[in-house]
Amino acid sequence: SFIFTTLNIYYIYKNNFFDFNNINYIVTLILVLTLSILTLLFIKKKARKLTFISSILFVLFSYMLFSQLNKTVKIFDKLNENSTVSEQIMSIAVLKDSSIKNIKDLDNETVTAPLAVDGENINKLLKNINEKENVNLSVEEVESYIKDYESLISGKSKAIVLNSAYENLIELSNPDYSSKIKKIYEYKIKKEVIRKSGQSTNKTMNIYISGIDTYGPITTVARSDVNIILTINKETNKILLTTTPRDSYVRIADGGANQYDKLTHAGVYGVDTSLHTLENLYDINIDYYTRINFTSFLKLIDLVGGVDVYNEQEFTSLHGKYNFPIGMVHLDSDRALGYVRERYSLSGGDFDRGKNQQKVITAIIKKLTTTEALNNYEQIINELSNSIQTDMPISEAMNLANEQLNKKSDYTVSSQALTGTGTMDLPSYAMPGYNLYMMEVDDKSLSEVKQSIKDVLEGN
Repeated sequence: SFIFTTLNIYYIYKNNFFDFNNINYIVTLILVLTLSILTLLFIKKKARKLTFISSILFVLFSYMLFSQLNKTVKIFDKLNENSTVSEQIMSIAVLKDSSIKNIKDLDNETVTAPLAVDGENINKLLKNINEKENVNLSVEEVESYIKDYESLISGKSKAIVLNSAYENLIELSNPDYSSKIKKIYEYKIKKEVIRKSGQSTNKTMNIYISGIDTYGPITTVARSDVNIILTINKETNKILLTTTPRDSYVRIADGGANQYDKLTHAGVYGVDTSLHTLENLYDINIDYYTRINFTSFLKLIDLVGGVDVYNEQEFTSLHGKYNFPIGMVHLDSDRALGYVRERYSLSGGDFDRGKNQQKVITAIIKKLTTTEALNNYEQIINELSNSIQTDMPISEAMNLANEQLNKKSDYTVSSQALTGTGTMDLPSYAMPGYNLYMMEVDDKSLSEVKQSIKDVLEGN
């Protein structure tokens, strides 16, 4: 019982468990007093039967408390486990019907690859092939991964290098590309997620929420379809959700070489690039990030009793064949999946899909910030662990929950979105030569968004 009591007290204060309404002190006092009394009775050999039964009950209680605390810590460890790395899969691909069966069939041959765009990863792949398979490959330069793929399809190239992060971009202009190729070699590259040091206070913080919809592990590098900054002021009990449309034409940090492109393309360089791009755009520091995979994240909706969103246009989803009329619609997890995935039935296509995804995420966040949601926190955290990657430590997450329970009132949640003008004539750094839909950012809107974030942080 001494060991369990010690571990419980250690977990409580290290991770900020029960730090509301002095519950942590009350629990500590109960544990220490009970242990002391039972120890004293045992030493003096008084009330032996009562002491024995009480000791058994105390041990059981201490063990159950420890198990629950330890389980919560392990779940958060899983959420944080891969928060410092992102994964890209580099591969060598040939045509589907090619006679080339494996990488050894390409020894001393030439492959095409966009070295200027992704030279570091390409060279790592070639080095791995040489060291592991003793195969030497020469590289012919192409402008982009899209040109790389087109070179293979046209017969100009026998084999090409592909990066999984860029395959989303190839799919935009060639929806059936994957059915025309086969990959004969793959190499997984892990990259450290580089962060600036945050400048949050105990009362305010910015959290970047990145929404992707992809198969594979949450660490997989992919375009970010949803980009939301969650600005929290715990003192004023305010939360501001700032949405930056995926098509916003902004300077892309890091691998984007500070060149203009649509925001969603920042994701192909890693979540840190998306984060740094938004920091630069709004002149803020982002303290933590949370990356969400819609495919599994939406299961969380059922645990909070569903969500309600306002639907702007009637459509029927391909997934589930659900009909969504204009007006407020109630979504469970499966209906929500149909709602956020649909683009072909929407007048604005991918742009409108992004808006719908933002609505659902906002609705979920509003539900999660209510005191009622905390009653189901164990199941919620369990579900989150399968669909979320975050660098927020458990102590900070517990602080947020404790602040909520201390005040016994819900946060006031407001939202805003960066606006601009749609155009098709702006160049893309990641997809040169293609006419893509972009949103040219309105300077007045940008200024207003920045001021609103500043106001919440300063408590105005």
